[in-house]
Amino acid sequence: MSGRTDTDTEPAIAENAEDTEDTAGTGRAGDGEGGEDDGEFAGDARRARWAAAGTGALLALAGLAAALLRATGSAPAAVPAAYALGAAGCAFAGVLGARGRTRRALWLLVAGAMVMALGDQFD
Repeated sequence: MSGRTDTDTEPAIAENAEDTEDTAGTGRAGDGEGGEDDGEFAGDARRARWAAAGTGALLALAGLAAALLRATGSAPAAVPAAYALGAAGCAFAGVLGARGRTRRALWLLVAGAMVMALGDQFD
Protein backbone atom coordinates (compact mmCIF):
# COMPACT_ATOMS: atom_id res chain seq x y z
CA MET A 1 0.00 0.00 0.00
CA SER A 2 1.67 3.08 -1.14
CA GLY A 3 0.34 6.54 -0.90
CA ARG A 4 0.60 9.69 1.00
CA THR A 5 -1.03 9.89 4.42
CA ASP A 6 -3.29 12.79 5.07
CA THR A 7 -1.77 14.83 7.88
CA ASP A 8 -4.20 17.73 7.66
CA THR A 9 -6.70 16.07 10.02
CA GLU A 10 -4.41 15.90 13.05
CA PRO A 11 -4.75 19.57 14.15
CA ALA A 12 -8.53 19.47 13.69
CA ILE A 13 -8.80 16.35 15.81
CA ALA A 14 -6.61 17.88 18.51
CA GLU A 15 -8.71 21.06 18.54
CA ASN A 16 -11.95 19.07 18.80
CA ALA A 17 -10.51 16.99 21.63
CA GLU A 18 -9.68 20.15 23.58
CA ASP A 19 -13.22 21.44 23.04
CA THR A 20 -14.79 18.26 24.37
CA GLU A 21 -12.50 18.25 27.40
CA ASP A 22 -13.52 21.80 28.31
CA THR A 23 -17.25 21.09 28.04
CA ALA A 24 -17.27 17.48 29.27
CA GLY A 25 -18.00 18.37 32.88
CA THR A 26 -20.80 20.79 32.10
CA GLY A 27 -23.08 18.49 30.14
CA ARG A 28 -23.54 21.15 27.43
CA ALA A 29 -21.87 21.78 24.14
CA GLY A 30 -20.15 25.12 23.93
CA ASP A 31 -17.34 26.97 22.34
CA GLY A 32 -14.79 25.35 24.65
CA GLU A 33 -13.58 28.59 26.18
CA GLY A 34 -15.00 28.06 29.69
CA GLY A 35 -15.64 31.49 31.14
CA GLU A 36 -18.72 32.84 32.90
CA ASP A 37 -21.22 30.35 31.49
CA ASP A 38 -19.56 27.42 33.24
CA GLY A 39 -19.57 29.17 36.60
CA GLU A 40 -23.17 30.27 36.12
CA PHE A 41 -24.21 26.74 35.13
CA ALA A 42 -22.50 25.29 38.21
CA GLY A 43 -24.30 27.81 40.42
CA ASP A 44 -27.65 26.94 38.83
CA ALA A 45 -27.03 23.23 39.34
CA ARG A 46 -26.05 23.80 42.96
CA ARG A 47 -29.20 25.82 43.61
CA ALA A 48 -31.34 23.14 41.95
CA ARG A 49 -29.79 20.44 44.15
CA TRP A 50 -30.36 22.47 47.31
CA ALA A 51 -33.93 23.30 46.30
CA ALA A 52 -34.76 19.67 45.56
CA ALA A 53 -33.17 18.43 48.78
CA GLY A 54 -34.80 21.14 50.89
CA THR A 55 -38.23 20.69 49.37
CA GLY A 56 -38.01 16.92 49.77
CA ALA A 57 -37.05 17.23 53.42
CA LEU A 58 -39.78 19.79 54.12
CA LEU A 59 -42.52 17.73 52.46
CA ALA A 60 -41.29 14.57 54.16
CA LEU A 61 -41.47 16.23 57.58
CA ALA A 62 -44.92 17.63 56.85
CA GLY A 63 -46.16 14.23 55.65
CA LEU A 64 -44.69 12.49 58.67
CA ALA A 65 -46.31 14.99 61.04
CA ALA A 66 -49.66 14.58 59.28
CA ALA A 67 -49.34 10.79 59.45
CA LEU A 68 -48.68 10.93 63.19
CA LEU A 69 -51.58 13.31 63.78
CA ARG A 70 -53.97 11.19 61.72
CA ALA A 71 -52.79 7.97 63.39
CA THR A 72 -53.69 9.30 66.84
CA GLY A 73 -57.18 10.38 65.68
CA SER A 74 -60.15 8.40 64.50
CA ALA A 75 -59.15 8.34 60.81
CA PRO A 76 -59.17 5.09 58.84
CA ALA A 77 -55.85 3.25 58.65
CA ALA A 78 -55.40 4.12 54.97
CA VAL A 79 -55.07 7.83 55.76
CA PRO A 80 -51.90 7.75 57.92
CA ALA A 81 -50.48 5.04 55.64
CA ALA A 82 -50.94 7.28 52.59
CA TYR A 83 -49.31 10.21 54.39
CA ALA A 84 -46.40 8.02 55.47
CA LEU A 85 -45.97 6.59 51.97
CA GLY A 86 -46.02 10.07 50.44
CA ALA A 87 -43.54 11.28 53.05
CA ALA A 88 -41.21 8.38 52.25
CA GLY A 89 -41.40 9.25 48.56
CA CYS A 90 -40.60 12.88 49.30
CA ALA A 91 -37.68 11.88 51.52
CA PHE A 92 -36.30 9.71 48.73
CA ALA A 93 -36.78 12.63 46.32
CA GLY A 94 -34.72 14.79 48.66
CA VAL A 95 -31.91 12.24 48.56
CA LEU A 96 -32.08 12.06 44.77
CA GLY A 97 -32.07 15.85 44.54
CA ALA A 98 -29.01 16.12 46.76
CA ARG A 99 -27.20 13.70 44.45
CA GLY A 100 -28.00 15.79 41.40
CA ARG A 101 -30.98 13.87 40.00
CA THR A 102 -33.20 16.93 40.15
CA ARG A 103 -35.64 15.98 37.37
CA ARG A 104 -36.37 12.62 38.91
CA ALA A 105 -36.61 14.25 42.30
CA LEU A 106 -39.16 16.76 41.01
CA TRP A 107 -41.41 14.03 39.62
CA LEU A 108 -41.07 11.99 42.80
CA LEU A 109 -41.99 15.05 44.87
CA VAL A 110 -45.09 15.52 42.74
CA ALA A 111 -46.00 11.85 43.12
CA GLY A 112 -45.45 11.94 46.89
CA ALA A 113 -47.60 15.03 47.30
CA MET A 114 -50.32 13.42 45.16
CA VAL A 115 -50.28 10.30 47.35
CA MET A 116 -50.63 12.47 50.44
CA ALA A 117 -53.51 14.37 48.85
CA LEU A 118 -55.17 11.11 47.89
CA GLY A 119 -54.83 9.91 51.47
CA ASP A 120 -56.52 13.07 52.65
CA GLN A 121 -59.50 12.21 50.44
CA PHE A 122 -60.02 8.96 52.36
CA ASP A 123 -60.73 10.91 55.54
